Amino acid sequence: MKRQVMACLLAVIVIALLPALGVYPIFVMNVMCFALFACAFNLLLGYTGLLSFGHAAFLGGAGYAAGHAMAVWGFPTALGILFGTLVATVMGLIMGALAIRRSGIYFAMITLALAQMVYFYFLQAPFTHGEDGLQRIPRGSLLGLDLGHDINLYYVVLVIFLFGFAVCWRTIKSPFGQTLKAIRENEPRAISLGYEVDRFKLLCFVLSAALSGLAGATKAVVFGSATLSDATWQLSGLVILMTLIGGVGTFTGPVVGAVIVVVLENQVGTFGHFLAMATGIQEFQVLGESVSIVIGLIFMICVMAFRRGIVGELGAYVRSFRRPNRD
Repeated sequence: MKRQVMACLLAVIVIALLPALGVYPIFVMNVMCFALFACAFNLLLGYTGLLSFGHAAFLGGAGYAAGHAMAVWGFPTALGILFGTLVATVMGLIMGALAIRRSGIYFAMITLALAQMVYFYFLQAPFTHGEDGLQRIPRGSLLGLDLGHDINLYYVVLVIFLFGFAVCWRTIKSPFGQTLKAIRENEPRAISLGYEVDRFKLLCFVLSAALSGLAGATKAVVFGSATLSDATWQLSGLVILMTLIGGVGTFTGPVVGAVIVVVLENQVGTFGHFLAMATGIQEFQVLGESVSIVIGLIFMICVMAFRRGIVGELGAYVRSFRRPNRD
């Protein structure tokens, strides 16, 4: 436990120093938002065994709600983010109450169908501005800090990310989290022990939706916009990919998966351009247009070589050295 705490503190210090090292703050804030989104999704899939294909609805819904509240109603930044998180929580309560009536692939298809209904509502609703998206969301200020400056906003986003990360940690380590694991491992046995399984599933679904909404509202503040791309089924698939690459059911796996996917999405094109310039082979330029193919190849490699995800396999490798030799 002490090693884990020290590793987390070291990681926080490194993240806090990244802007001073010349790393673009907007890029890191984007990574933190998606990392929180992936952690929220992993809470549902990795620790409860529920596969949702509609989690982007919460990210996008919170972004639209927070953006509209701040741009049109004049909400301050903190209240706008809280409002977006609340909207995502209510959405999670409604969608979860409908979806948990089924399990397995039926649960996944219900969440996908409900998320698509939400997407088409956002496409036609006047306050979202359709395909143009909600633009010019003000960053405002918080505790006297002008969030128009990237550095000030960076540390606010870092605090929000750490808060969400801590909520996930506390949930997993609590009796509630242990009950979720029991439901994942053997749901009939959990029912026989007297647990109200559907209530625990719904609570986890709502908590996951709330944290996803927190990530979405924060992302809207960072970029000053909320668009339909944040509510598409493709983004729901992308967060599944992040979780699987990093390691389902591992605490830091989704963070690692989010970092890998976001870095690839932003840097594969640059890498392809660099290879084309260095080698003179213009075909490398295609990499910039084939990010999904590159991510798919990495996913295939992880499935074949890292069945438990990157963090899961590393954890198993470390534990193998701690086992006593019985020979």
